[in-house]
Amino acid sequence: MDAEIIAIVGIGFVLGGILKGATGVGAPLIAVPLLAAYVDVRFAIVIFSIPNLVPNIWQVWAYRKTLLPAKFIAGFVLSGMLGGALGTWVLANVHTDALVFGVVALVFLYIGLRLSRPHWVLPYDRAVVLAPLTGFTAGVLQTAAGLSAPVSITFLNAMRLRRETFMPTASAFFVGLGLVQVPLLVAYGMLDGPHAALSASALIPLVAGMPIGAWLGRRLSQAAFDKIILGVLTVLALRLIWGAVT
Repeated sequence: MDAEIIAIVGIGFVLGGILKGATGVGAPLIAVPLLAAYVDVRFAIVIFSIPNLVPNIWQVWAYRKTLLPAKFIAGFVLSGMLGGALGTWVLANVHTDALVFGVVALVFLYIGLRLSRPHWVLPYDRAVVLAPLTGFTAGVLQTAAGLSAPVSITFLNAMRLRRETFMPTASAFFVGLGLVQVPLLVAYGMLDGPHAALSASALIPLVAGMPIGAWLGRRLSQAAFDKIILGVLTVLALRLIWGAVT
């Protein structure tokens, strides 16, 4: 595989690890748009499949005592797995140009939601009712376009969960998606030997970036960190648009 592509994968996953180390979630927000901008969306989603599964298994186990009640987890995760199966079929059968604009739309939607409704609060009772539909929608978006944050993370953020509850709940969702996504990617022939090796290797820069993110998270205010991330995402989205139209 081209050395430039391997370097881009390494950079994308270090940056994703920094974000995950600082916030506990969100590695795809940086890694997927970066890889999509310089290679393509399908490649980005396939390469991120294994790194999106393994660290989240650890986080679910580490914070298992502070998970939300089983009723919420079941509705959110199981519906996400169904959506993940549908999204993987879309990934295998839809032209990559359409997927590029899907990623761009999701990035700008996420930015818009973060800027327009920073203090929106969703009561727990209502969240339980909305969890299956939200999980299904987020599952489709994650496996078809590589980003579910405009739905999944915004939904959990709106519940104003404590960090020790937010992290395992989000991780449980991504573990469920990974358990569906990885076997289907193999079945569709997208996660072949070389791609699987690169995806597994991407765990190294991802894990390497996480302590850096944890260090930054202790020194930057949440507002400052959010502004940096939103700025980076805007640049990446514009880069995707430029690449698609040229």
